[in-house]
Amino acid sequence: MARASARHILVKTREEAEKLKQRIAKGEDFGLLAKRYSQCPSKKRGGDLGEFGPGQMVKAFDDVVFKKPVLEVHGPIKTRFGFHLIQTLYRS
Repeated sequence: MARASARHILVKTREEAEKLKQRIAKGEDFGLLAKRYSQCPSKKRGGDLGEFGPGQMVKAFDDVVFKKPVLEVHGPIKTRFGFHLIQTLYRS
């Protein structure tokens, strides 16, 4: 079965996610921005969600983690929780 590890930043609005994505693109640290701005408890770990398999996260999240290029920052991805920026760290 496939496994992946990802980190994310969860915010309330698309605009906030877009602004953070631009800051990451300019070289700011994803983990530090996650600690400061993410609404998810994972923010304590810089947004790190650890390793998981397909179906453990909501579908929109899974689609990014298991189908999009690794190490790129994807998003904003809308889920019932808000807007995510997602970076897949590795996938097997």
